[in-house]
Amino acid sequence: MLLASINIATGTIAAIVFIVFLLLLLASCVKIVPQAHAYVVERLGGYQDTWSVGVHFKIPFIDRVAKKVILKEQVADFAPQPVITKDNVTMRIDTVVFFQITDPKLFSYGVENPIMAIENLTSTTLRNIIGELELDQTLTSREIINAKMRSSLDIATDPWGIKVTRVELKNIIPPAAIQDAMEKQMKAERERRESILRAEGEKKSTILVAEGHKASAILDAEAEKEAAILRAEAKKEATIREAEGQAEAIKAVQMATAEGIRFIKEAAPNDAVIQLKSLEAFAKAADGKATKIIIPSEIQGLAGLVKSVTEVGATDK
Repeated sequence: MLLASINIATGTIAAIVFIVFLLLLLASCVKIVPQAHAYVVERLGGYQDTWSVGVHFKIPFIDRVAKKVILKEQVADFAPQPVITKDNVTMRIDTVVFFQITDPKLFSYGVENPIMAIENLTSTTLRNIIGELELDQTLTSREIINAKMRSSLDIATDPWGIKVTRVELKNIIPPAAIQDAMEKQMKAERERRESILRAEGEKKSTILVAEGHKASAILDAEAEKEAAILRAEAKKEATIREAEGQAEAIKAVQMATAEGIRFIKEAAPNDAVIQLKSLEAFAKAADGKATKIIIPSEIQGLAGLVKSVTEVGATDK
């Protein structure tokens, strides 16, 4: 009875173990591929299929997942590599390569160690490109170097199922002597720019001062011109007023003369009075300044008349 019980217990344990083993085996045959991943499956050592995202089943002991591939874009940062420029300057450059696996089968069977292969390929390509450039070109042509490296690496890695999307030169480290020379050159360039800026500032200041003097001279000339115009206008106004005054005076004299003539005409003077008036006018005309006077005959007769009258007046006295 005891032996039978032991046999039954042993059979039960064996059955449980078998069931558990069977469940584990079935579970191992179910594979879930996550997003942005791919599984390369081999059957009996040969390539069978590439599983994409989802649930997949494999035959136990026959099929196996040979490689799990990440399809996302990846970044490889490589250590600085020594390179020599065209003008024999040795420098160190480290690169960053962005790549993406496009064909999991080629990536799995194309090259033994893809990352190491990309690193070595990057190093040799970089040496070839930098060897054609001088130091100054290397320091100022990063975009050109990046484009050439990306194109070369993309062509070289295509049989490996890899696409190189971008290549960047992370650091360019020239020798210490070159760095010192570059710093001195940079300092000299800054001093030169400072001198140029100072000279340009002084030039602009001189120009502004000259323009100020010019503007001041122009304003002074315009002010002098306006003053001369005002003086001329004032002089013209005074001359006009003076002429108007003289005209008024002449007009008054003429009016007085006309008035006197009118009075004489209204008084109806005889010939003796007219001759006396003529004599008075003649005396005013002479005014003691003439050296030679021609006396008309009428005035000479008048002078005799005046003498006669004077003598008669004296006899009466």
